[in-house]
Amino acid sequence: MDISDDFWSASLEELKKGYRQEADSYVCLLCGERIEKGIIYPYAGLYYEAEKYMRIHIEHSHQSIFDYLMGLDKKLTGLTDHQNQLLRLFYQGKKDKEVQKEMGIGSTSTIRHHRFALKEKERQAKVFLAIMELLKEKDQHAPAFVPPHRTAKMVDARYAVTEEEQKEITQKFLPNGISGRLRNFPPKEKQRLIILREIAGRFERDRFYTENEINGILKDIYDDYILIRRYLIEYGFLERKSDGSQYWLKK
Repeated sequence: MDISDDFWSASLEELKKGYRQEADSYVCLLCGERIEKGIIYPYAGLYYEAEKYMRIHIEHSHQSIFDYLMGLDKKLTGLTDHQNQLLRLFYQGKKDKEVQKEMGIGSTSTIRHHRFALKEKERQAKVFLAIMELLKEKDQHAPAFVPPHRTAKMVDARYAVTEEEQKEITQKFLPNGISGRLRNFPPKEKQRLIILREIAGRFERDRFYTENEINGILKDIYDDYILIRRYLIEYGFLERKSDGSQYWLKK
């Protein structure tokens, strides 16, 4: 559910592939799936070596790296909804005239202007990345921040959480460990975010829960389980059907 440290520390080439190579395995940067080297993996009646099977995993589980990245919150991509739509259409191989017609904006020259603006954004991003890499080599006092979860509905100052803050707040509100009961519900939003992240970790990925199952798990954590359930949804950790019949961890 959270974007992993591996994702944020990956090189540009690794991000484009969606996985990184380790000594004995390939690791998916999108979900953490690990494919061991030296094993032949079956899929759809055929057999594949580890790296090829990792590519199949990404295509099957995440559709494509492009779609995954474009699905990140705009605070993480730096893209407006308008730019996001343009890039998706460009990625599909649409011509400027087709893009203009589909989006219903301006003329083909307008689309060309948008292409130029996106190229300018690319150049700025390269320069900024180089600056931050140089800063990283010199800045010995920069705190380590915890990456926001991918499904966060609004990434703002609440998500500026250092690893030290996360440890302190978790110990304060979950004194018996992350599997223990909540002492009380945090009064501040940043504290809530940290605690809700820990609570969300108690749910399994790729599993659907009934409301009673959700309530049962949350009752073991805090008496006002309805409050916790509401905030898990509000902060983008859980999703549910409109009739409340099913709940699941958002990806």
